[in-house]
Amino acid sequence: MRKYVVMGVQGSGKGTQATLLCKEYDLVHINVGDIFRWHVQNHTKLGAQVRRTMATGELIGDDQVESVVKERLHQHDWNYGFVIDGFPRNGRQAEFFLESFDIDGVIHLDLPDEEVHRRVLNRRLCSRCGMDYNLIADRPEVEGKCDVCGGELVTRADDTPEALSARLREYHTKTKPVLDIFRRKEYVVSVDARPDVDTVQHDIRQKLGL
Repeated sequence: MRKYVVMGVQGSGKGTQATLLCKEYDLVHINVGDIFRWHVQNHTKLGAQVRRTMATGELIGDDQVESVVKERLHQHDWNYGFVIDGFPRNGRQAEFFLESFDIDGVIHLDLPDEEVHRRVLNRRLCSRCGMDYNLIADRPEVEGKCDVCGGELVTRADDTPEALSARLREYHTKTKPVLDIFRRKEYVVSVDARPDVDTVQHDIRQKLGL
C-alpha cells in the first residue's frame, strides 16, 4: 500500500501528476477542493456553510477541513493506497494528519514564483462548456474560441496578477511551513516542476523508488 501527499503552489501540476501516479499504481486520487466543490454544487448542509464562508472572503476552517478529510479516508475505498491533493494547508492540519494517518511520502512540486505567474496568467476557460486551456502549451485552433463547442475563452475571475500575488503570499506564509513539519519526519521528496509533464512524473517515481 502506498499513501502520499502531493504539495505545491498553484500551477505546479499537482492534479496532473497525482492523476498519472494513481493511474499507474491503482491508487485513489483524493482532491479535497473537489470534495468541497461537490458539496456546494449538490447543495448539502456543508455546501451551504462553505458558500457562506467563501462569501465573506474567508478560508474554510480547520475543523471543517479536517472533518472532511477524516470522513473521506475512513471510506477505505483505497485498497492500494491514495494520493491526497489540497491538504494539509497549514501547520495545524499537518499535525492532525500525522497524528491520524501514516503516510509513505510527501511529493513537493517546486516551482518558482515567476513561473507560477507565467503559467497561471496564461490559463483560459471556455465560458460555455468549461474546458480548460493554457496558451503556453495548449492553444486552441482558433484564437479565443473553444475547440470543443466554439464558446468564447475567458480568463478566470481569480486569475489576475493581484489575486495571484495574494495567493502566493498565502502559500509561502502558511503552506511552506507544512513542508518543514514533514521534513522533520524525513517524508519529503522535492521535484522540479518546470519540465514537461512526463519528465516530472519520471522524476517523482524515481525519487519515491517506484
